[in-house]
Amino acid sequence: MSGPSVAVLDDYQGVALELGDWSALDGRVEVQVFREHLADEDALVEALQRFEIVVAMRERTPFPRAVLERLPKLELLVTTGNRNAAIDVAACADHGVTLCGTGGSVESTAELTWALILACARHLPEEVANVRGGGWMSTVGADLGGRTLGLCGLGRIGALVARVGTAFGMELIAWSQNLTPERCAELGATLVDKEELFRRADVLSVHLVLSERTTGLVGERELRLMKPTAILVNTSRGPICDEEVLARACAERWIAAAGLDAFGTEPLPAGHAFRTLGNVIATPHIGYVSEAVYRTFFHDIVEDIVAFLDGAPVRVVAP
Repeated sequence: MSGPSVAVLDDYQGVALELGDWSALDGRVEVQVFREHLADEDALVEALQRFEIVVAMRERTPFPRAVLERLPKLELLVTTGNRNAAIDVAACADHGVTLCGTGGSVESTAELTWALILACARHLPEEVANVRGGGWMSTVGADLGGRTLGLCGLGRIGALVARVGTAFGMELIAWSQNLTPERCAELGATLVDKEELFRRADVLSVHLVLSERTTGLVGERELRLMKPTAILVNTSRGPICDEEVLARACAERWIAAAGLDAFGTEPLPAGHAFRTLGNVIATPHIGYVSEAVYRTFFHDIVEDIVAFLDGAPVRVVAP
């Protein structure tokens, strides 16, 4: 085949070709799927030397300037979603690499947020293990009705989580750096300052975009403000929380539990405390990993590649 080669990275579940219709590219490109994560930069560069087109699944594989400048054949980089903090946008432009994205959905992440909240509140991993091990109940669950749901961020995902909290009969409070009373009123929440958010919340759920302002935003000061019965859930990005301090907060019971779906290093290192702490429920960044979202991703990836090959406009990635 004389057409360009396409690398599809980090297809952990082996579903990229199944959940997308790639027939529009038949005879035009050669597609190779990589299921194993290439964490080593040199190994990544070596593996991608022959590819003109690379598909990145969210932030699983970073593309900093140091990587992009070592991929002279790369012409098109497609990321799932319309924003990717792990890709150096300026470096793409400097090296003549077209960067484009896809559509997506936020509902699946909001749903997982509630799965983690409920799993923490009702000790589901422990009780499921009890039943599987031949035992029976050993814990007393925490109630949600009448308790306070603190939302650190009230964007699209935070708003969906807030509506479910209302359905459970929870009081809603919220804070973020640019949040307004008007936005809170739309969702039946009360705007509070940061200190009050952490001090009052029985469940604290993080819904912020990772940036210089939000990196390390949840640190020792914030965690020590929280109730010892409180639950913290982060389905946004790992570095928003100081992971070392959060692990200590869970180990020393400053808070009751944490439900986490995103981490500073992914996959999570084998010896990481979040893998073993009994009051941490850690999931492998599956907030966006649902059939509907994946079908949108791969449908749009094929459209982007076809458009690029045809010289047509592609979906622009947000800066």
